[in-house]
Amino acid sequence: MTEPTTDDDGQGRAPGRIVLVIGGARSGKSRHAQRLAERASGPLTFIATAQAFDAEMTDRIARHRADRDERWRTVETPVDLAAAITGCDAPGAMLLVDCLTLWASNLLLGDEDIDRHVARLDDALAGAQGRIVLVTNEVGWGIVPDNALARRFRDVAGRINQSVAARAQAVDLIVAGLPLALKRS
Repeated sequence: MTEPTTDDDGQGRAPGRIVLVIGGARSGKSRHAQRLAERASGPLTFIATAQAFDAEMTDRIARHRADRDERWRTVETPVDLAAAITGCDAPGAMLLVDCLTLWASNLLLGDEDIDRHVARLDDALAGAQGRIVLVTNEVGWGIVPDNALARRFRDVAGRINQSVAARAQAVDLIVAGLPLALKRS
């Protein structure tokens, strides 16, 4: 299988300016998204939604940072993702958002107006001048969670993923490090 790129999907089709990379935990989503982004010319901005609440997440964030070279600028935004995208966007820019499911967690735990944030994200994506690669987890393939907060998280993440996938010109599913192009329009 030829790996899709931001310029060509290996079959002569450009994936578009908004690409959603989705898959399970530890599937290789972030690595794939970073490779896509690094093929673009122009400035590279990593928009991080993670918050380091414990040592494991601190280590995970440090590993992700170590994987990016000096071409990358990092912007941390646990909640106001739309503002970060709008603020970093420019013609020729490449933004990598990692990840939407952590952003969903931040919105839930912060008791934010999720519908308003998702609408603002959609507006930011619709008006973007540069290219954007967004990373997210597919959380709907597992068992039904046994508590209300976990079920709400699954539902919120699923709605966010659907909204972004509808806006994106390309969606890549990552399974065991292998990309599968789900959408090219």
